[in-house]
Amino acid sequence: MKDKKQLVVSAIKDGTVIDHIPANDLFKVISILGLDHIDNYITFGTNLESKKLGKKAIIKISYVFFRNEDINKIALVAPDAKLNVIKDYKVVEKKVVEVPDEIIGIARCVNPMCITNKENVTTKFQVVNKKTVSLECHYCEKITDKANLVIIKG
Repeated sequence: MKDKKQLVVSAIKDGTVIDHIPANDLFKVISILGLDHIDNYITFGTNLESKKLGKKAIIKISYVFFRNEDINKIALVAPDAKLNVIKDYKVVEKKVVEVPDEIIGIARCVNPMCITNKENVTTKFQVVNKKTVSLECHYCEKITDKANLVIIKG
């Protein structure tokens, strides 16, 4: 008889697994990807042990494959996340999420006086620090850090 206890989460036939999400950002990732409004089978776990993060979260979504814009959103919230694309129960592609150099139309500027918050102007940021996720607004030059980051829902 085995001593070890094992959690069993059912495999998905086709879809995406997002792993290495910081545990406290799980529901932010679910929200920014709109996963709280889809009917697909979704499994998630949080506060799982992780040597790298301490505590991590994971999301499995059946029959959903992400575009680069969605992956950019994940990177802003969980820059160390990893995506596994699953087809016929097998990992067919592994993607390391990376914060891009430029963010367009994904995040809101922290400056209430910025033109992007006053008029119908698409936000545009230069990423000034990928590790801590700091963004400089193209229009007003204010810095938005990860703690104040507001994702624009698409």
